[in-house]
Amino acid sequence: MLIPLQHILIFAAGLFAIGLYGALVRRNVIGILISIELILNAVNVNLIAFSRTTALNPVTGQVFAVIVITLAAVGATVGLAIVLALYRVRRTIYTDEVNLLKW
Repeated sequence: MLIPLQHILIFAAGLFAIGLYGALVRRNVIGILISIELILNAVNVNLIAFSRTTALNPVTGQVFAVIVITLAAVGATVGLAIVLALYRVRRTIYTDEVNLLKW
């Protein structure tokens, strides 16, 4: 059974919208990182969908998706390290209470 491209793109757009909303509304840094991961997963769904339907070689979209997953894992690792360092200094993970760049 082949799912039409439009259905996959609507799903990816919904996933992207949920991630964008979560990244803009959340006060918790961990929640923002999870929302960014949702956005990257929406990008992966689009890459796989377009490579399956339009590419000459369908493996190229899968390769790019693996690269995006790797970059997302690295970004999550660096983000969590920053959150841990921030928590040690400020004893909070809320973005409202962090003002390290202000004078």
